[in-house]
Amino acid sequence: MSQIASDLSIKNITFKNRIIKGAMSEALANDLGQPNHLHLGLYEAWAKGGLGCAITGNVMVDLRAKNEPGVVVVEDERDLAQLKQWAEIGKRHGMVQLIQLSHPGRQCPKGLNQETVAPSAVPFSSMLATTFATPRELTEEEILDIIQRFAESARICEKAGFEGVQLHGAHGYLISQFLSPLTNKRQDQWGGSIENRMRFLMEIYRAVRAVTQPEFIVSVKLNSADFQRGGITEQEVIDVFKSIDAAGIDLIEISGGTYEAPAMAGAKASQRKASTIAREAYFLDFAEKIRQQVNCALMVTGGFRTAAGMNAALASGACDFIGIARPLAVETDLTERLIAGQDVRYAVKPIKTGIPFVDKMAIMEIIWYASQFKNIAQGKGANPQLSPLKVFLKYAKNNVMAVIRGRVNSRRTA
Repeated sequence: MSQIASDLSIKNITFKNRIIKGAMSEALANDLGQPNHLHLGLYEAWAKGGLGCAITGNVMVDLRAKNEPGVVVVEDERDLAQLKQWAEIGKRHGMVQLIQLSHPGRQCPKGLNQETVAPSAVPFSSMLATTFATPRELTEEEILDIIQRFAESARICEKAGFEGVQLHGAHGYLISQFLSPLTNKRQDQWGGSIENRMRFLMEIYRAVRAVTQPEFIVSVKLNSADFQRGGITEQEVIDVFKSIDAAGIDLIEISGGTYEAPAMAGAKASQRKASTIAREAYFLDFAEKIRQQVNCALMVTGGFRTAAGMNAALASGACDFIGIARPLAVETDLTERLIAGQDVRYAVKPIKTGIPFVDKMAIMEIIWYASQFKNIAQGKGANPQLSPLKVFLKYAKNNVMAVIRGRVNSRRTA
């Protein structure tokens, strides 16, 4: 019997199978971060393909802090009607939907926002400093405001009809920045010891729980490691997992890396053990270790490519859900095929433009797939042969235009 096809319930929410679409940037919203018919078309395509659960791409909790052009922002009930339509797609097809709530902190391109903020004013590595500015250190008042923004966004998502939210605590975004000693140099209650560095995450979790119903799913995405020298240690990571589990989290997605060390895109594959490569998933070894420490449901994302590998991971008990991201960007019917015992059709390969400094970053692993999403949303279908260079040039042009529009709008409201 296929482990993939078996259902599983969290509280009173039933996941009809064990495949979850991991979060990927859709980049389909307008400058105000509003969802539209393209989001509906994209998620309906996945729902029709049999997907058990979809976690959305980044949804920002503050319009002043966007990680990229085209990102959805939910900070008030302005777009409640559109969000309800989005949530209804999942209900109509039996697909659970979790909104991934995020704040980019320092991790957003220069010029996109008026400023960038972070736990501490730590600059990026020289390779990325031309793209990302040195952030301003957050005040405690601002930290408390962001915590409440996460809670308000979650409340709105529940009101819209979504089954839950995922707090993005991985990949170098703001929660991850607080967790890492490389980006959190604070000397107050928000920095120093791991207990203090995880306080931001824990307070966000408590704030979300306080404004949502008990059956509302609250998940978190966490790094197994940030793959940077001097970063968060494995024991500290385990402490974070144990603390959020003890607090009552429903589901933890295990990932890894940051923009400066993008393991989430498979960039660290050469450093993985042969046994891990054979078992496909990038973070399965860590999942087996943490499985002994926590009671909540676990999801592993990254590297799965065969039905046999996924079924074996589920049968081992290391994880409860299989997270799939990039393959679903070119195969919307992949879930049904996996359940039938078939494998991923298109091998996931590094997306290369031929521009060295661009190819060293993880950015192409985001924007190339976002271009596929737009094609799917428009009913054109995916194009596995899409030119990475053309995609990047179009992205760069749109970024420049978004910066110009942002500056014009700032002058109008000044």
